[in-house]
Amino acid sequence: HETIAQSDGYGKRIGSCGDTVELFLKVQNNQIHTVSMRIEGCLNTNACANTVAILAEGKTPAEAWEITADDVVAFLETLPPDHYHCAELAVGAFYKAMADLNAKTCHPWRKLYDR
Repeated sequence: HETIAQSDGYGKRIGSCGDTVELFLKVQNNQIHTVSMRIEGCLNTNACANTVAILAEGKTPAEAWEITADDVVAFLETLPPDHYHCAELAVGAFYKAMADLNAKTCHPWRKLYDR
C-alpha cells in the first residue's frame, strides 16, 4: 500500500516488538473510503493492519470506532495467540488515525499541515 497525501486521518503506533504501523484514512460522503498503510513488521502485523482496512472501509466513522482487536482476531481466525499484540498494534494505529480524523473534522485547516 502507499500513503495518502493530505489524508483525512493519520495514525502511527510502534509496538513493544518493534513493529510499526502507520495508517492513512480518506473519507468521502461520511464513509471511510480508503485505508492506506505503511508497515514495518512481521507477517502477522501486516495481516492485522490489512484486516483493519477491510473492516473499516465502507463504514461511517461512528461505526468504525467499534472495531476492536477481538474483531481482527475473529476475522483472521488463524492469528497465533502469541501474536494478539499485532492486532492490538494495528487497531491502536487505527484509533490514532480516527482521533486525527475527528480533530481535522473539527479544525479543517489542520489537513493543510499533514505529514
